[in-house]
Formats: sequence, structure tokens, C-alpha cells
Amino acid sequence: MDKNLLHAQEGFRPDFMWGGAIAANQAEGAWDVDGRGPSQADIMLLPDEYSRLGSFGENVTREEIERALNDKQGNYPRRRGIDFYHTFASDLEMMAEMGFKCFRTSFSWSRIFPRGDEGSPNEEGLKFYDRLIDKMLELHIEHVMTISHYEMPTYLITEYGGWSNPKLVDLFLKFAKVLLDRYQDKVKYWIIFNQVNDVYGWGEFAGLGILKGEHANQEQAKFQAVHHQFVANAKTVEYAHSLNKGLQMGMMLGYTSMYPQSDKPEDVMAAYQLNQKESYFFTDVTVLGEYPGYMKRYFKEHDINLKVTQDELDTIRRNTVDYIAFSYYSSSVVSADKPNEQQANNHLDASIWGWSYDPTGFRYAFNNLWDRYHLPLFVAENGLGALDKVENGKIHDSYRIDYLRQHIAAMREAVKDGVNVIGYASWGPIDIVSYSQAEMSKRYGYIYVDLDDKGNGSGKRLRKDSFYWYQRVIQSNGEELE
Repeated sequence: MDKNLLHAQEGFRPDFMWGGAIAANQAEGAWDVDGRGPSQADIMLLPDEYSRLGSFGENVTREEIERALNDKQGNYPRRRGIDFYHTFASDLEMMAEMGFKCFRTSFSWSRIFPRGDEGSPNEEGLKFYDRLIDKMLELHIEHVMTISHYEMPTYLITEYGGWSNPKLVDLFLKFAKVLLDRYQDKVKYWIIFNQVNDVYGWGEFAGLGILKGEHANQEQAKFQAVHHQFVANAKTVEYAHSLNKGLQMGMMLGYTSMYPQSDKPEDVMAAYQLNQKESYFFTDVTVLGEYPGYMKRYFKEHDINLKVTQDELDTIRRNTVDYIAFSYYSSSVVSADKPNEQQANNHLDASIWGWSYDPTGFRYAFNNLWDRYHLPLFVAENGLGALDKVENGKIHDSYRIDYLRQHIAAMREAVKDGVNVIGYASWGPIDIVSYSQAEMSKRYGYIYVDLDDKGNGSGKRLRKDSFYWYQRVIQSNGEELE
């Protein structure tokens, strides 16, 4: 036998998809243009005084939505984004200059169905995505399109109760069918729900559209809503594969590598169980097609009684996803003393936002997901938010290069471990409004956008040092990282 048959892959595959990722709600702006309706992102106010370690929109009331939609004076950064709605062509050309092989973005649900329950879509909204997708085709950039990325129309929240209402399944499927019918010949890679497990990270509002104080049992409402998303996910996969078996339908996980705080068996078990509940539950259902035993036990012990039919479970079982997309930024530790809490790792440095740097945790994530599921993996987000300074027209962001260099090197080690990694879309290739703090000043991009937290600035785009570094990374297929 040729011994090379048992040698590990040394580097990235020749068709590896290098690129970047953004979300419509953080970039497009034009929140009330061409028939678009308000979405959950448009109510996120950035106050004059706020905590850099805080988050907005984790728990929202009906009154807060009404107040925000009537507020004409407040600072709502996601309403303006970076005006990607009008600048996408030139922005994509800059990404093509870097050598992008793929670009991940999302559809704005309320741009296509302004309320969410209309009988027919808003054609002007679809025409925007026609232009966007065709421009990517022109530049030979592979589309990775997210159907739902925290963009639910506010009407579906206030009038339907968000995903806690089973009617959302059919309303979402109508939305997904419009996209799949229109773009099946142009878009191969799809992500159905962004970070479907972020019901823990951002609370019930961002991912599920559940309002605060409107359910007697908030946890049951949360898991009922999650179940409805699982059903919608499976029905979307089923419809997509009926159209074109070549369409690649992915689920997306927000992944944080969780370690036990010590070598005590109780800490090890606590970390494993939290990882099950906050991460693997969502992949087990969408990838393996069934509810895992540990969650059935959790439901029983916490008196959570979901309305579930056998037909729904059969639909979930038959229609599993084709690949796993995941985001990764940092890791955490878990202890038996605080089994439901992710804590900072004292062995790691952290950003000013408290996110630990852990490239080894990235490799750990790849191996965990591959060993458990053996599906292709796509990095849908990875990056460093920082406060960039413009000095004589230049941005010297060596800190970002260092973060990305270490993480890409860790990803390459995972490939050598035998993990099938098909692409890497760093977050975000151009500065956009951050989700967690609604700041413009928390910057991730290779491309600087001259706008501040209040929307002041020229909007001019500038190439950072990391722009040219990532260009070399792509040209060398991940071999040149210095």
C-alpha cells in the first residue's frame, strides 16, 4: 500500500472559499426605502451613555417597540448601517480586489415582506437582491446567503408573538420559497438561520422575536419557539432539495469552546452539559434529525411541555442539513458552582469588550464538530472588534492581523487533523454597525468606513493594513500568514 494514502492533508483544498461575512441589518441601511418595513433591528437605540460591556435588545417589551418606531430623534445605527444598499457594487469590488472567493450576507425579511404576512412579496426589495447577487456573479464571488439573520418584521413580533406562534412556520416558509425559487440557479450555499442557538447569547428577542413579560412561562415559550424554527428549517431543506438536489443547505451555530474551570469531575461534567444545551442541542436536531435524550430529560425535569406532533418530528428527521456553518470568536470556562454561566478564562487575554482570544479553542471547535457530525464545516464568522485610528490616511491594525493570523493557523492545523473545512468568511470584511453594542466604533473590517457612532462622517472607504495582509493570505491559499 502506498503510505501516502494514510498521510494527512497538509493545507487548504484548492477550491477553498476565502471571503468575509456581514448581515443586512448591520450594513444595508435604507430602512424605509423602496417599500421596506421595520424589522427588529430598527428599534435598537444607541444611547449617549452606555456600557461598553453591555448589549442591547436582549429583552424587549411591546412598549419599547412602539416607542422606538415613533421616535424620530433617537440614534438608531442599524437604520442607516453603512448604506450598503447603495454602495454594495463598489464595496464588493474592493472585496474582489482582495481576492474573495465567497461573500456571506443575508436577506432582509422586512425588505421582501414588509409586515411578514403579505400575500405577495415586495418586488422592489427583491430587485435589490437581484442586483446584489448579479454583481457577485460578475465578480466571480460565491454567494453564501443567510435567509434569516435577526431581521424579523416587527409586525410578526407584535401581532403574532414571534416564533412562539406556530403560524411563523408557514410565513417563514413562504419567504424562503420566494428566495429559493428566484435564486436557485445563482446561489448554491444557503444558511437558513443565523446562529440558531443564540437564544442563549442574545436572549429570546433577537433570534425568536419573543417579547418580555408576555408569557407565563418564558422558558417554555422559548423552547416552543425553537421547535417551530426546527420545523421551519426542515421544511426549507425539504423544499430546496425538491427544487435542486445540488443546493447546499446549512445550519449555523454560534460556537464558543467551553472548558471546565478545573480538573474536578464536577466541573468537567458541568462544561459538557452546558455545551450540550447551548450548542449541540441545535446541531443534533438539524444535523442528526432528532431530539437528543439529554434535552428530553431537561424538559421533563423543568416541567417544559412542548406542543409537538409526530408529523413535525418525521419532517425534522427526514430533512437534515448538508453542512454546518459556525461562528467563533472566543472561549469560556464553566464550573459546577455556576453550571449555567460562561466565565472568562484567566489564562487568556481579552479585548476591551471582554472577548477572550483563543486560537487553540478554534481548532478545538473544528475537531469537536467534525468528530460528532462528519459534515463539511464552513466558518461563517471569525474576527476581532477593535477601536481603529486613522493616522495620515492609514490604519495600522497589526492587532487584527495578529488575531486572524493565529486563528487561520489554527484552522490549518484542524485541516491537518482531518477536518473537512470548505471555507472561511471572516467577520466582517468591511466596518459595519456591531450587533452586540450597536456601535460603529467597534470595527472588524479590512476596509475602514468613515462613520462614527452617531452617523457622522464622509462614508469614505479606506484600505487598512489588514486588507493587504488578507489579500496575500488568499493569494497563497492560506500559506502566507506573516
